Amino acid sequence: MTPPEPPLLLALDLTGTFVFGLNGALTAVRAARLDIVGVLALAVITALGGGITRDVLIGAVPPAAFSDWRYLALALGGGLVAFALSRRLERLETPIVVLDAVGLSVFAVIGAAKAFEFGLGIGPAILLGVITAVGGGTIRDTLVRQIPSVLHSDLYAIPALLAAALTAAAVRTGTYGLPTALGAAAICFAVRMIGVRFRLNAPGPPGGDHPDDHPASPRDDDQDDG
Repeated sequence: MTPPEPPLLLALDLTGTFVFGLNGALTAVRAARLDIVGVLALAVITALGGGITRDVLIGAVPPAAFSDWRYLALALGGGLVAFALSRRLERLETPIVVLDAVGLSVFAVIGAAKAFEFGLGIGPAILLGVITAVGGGTIRDTLVRQIPSVLHSDLYAIPALLAAALTAAAVRTGTYGLPTALGAAAICFAVRMIGVRFRLNAPGPPGGDHPDDHPASPRDDDQDDG
């Protein structure tokens, strides 16, 4: 069992929810050209899809996204901001990327820790940590008929996997707490930002082209998921 999440992790979790909602809505506005209903739907799916999937799989029902009004409110808030200010937000791409990396990191840590609360082992906990971090964005990209960015973009799944694995190790050794949780999240954040800065990707098949090596497409103008 793990203790309740400290207020700082909860605050970062809520911040990540807002930013993932923002990114999901930006995808709807820029790439798919959806109306406000579609924009808000993708915002909510991106922000909450991974956590809802995790909670359903471990039997934590109703999911936290439904039992705590703040999650849905922040996801919708991010969607509304993106819908109203999509052109202006293009100038804030770097801050949004940074906050997105924060959300990815915290989601992976909290997802893995919550899996342990429900008695799961190391392997399932790591997997659920990654699902929490990248699940919403994967569903979003699938809905707009794009290759999920988690499969090809600037070290996204690997940092989440690393954070979830470090969290699992901390829980198993009895050292999980705010310092170790923040440490795992910080390592995930650093790896993610290095990937963004240097456009690093996971290895592809020998002799094959990586999707990001091709000329820019409408999706390439969007920021990666949450």
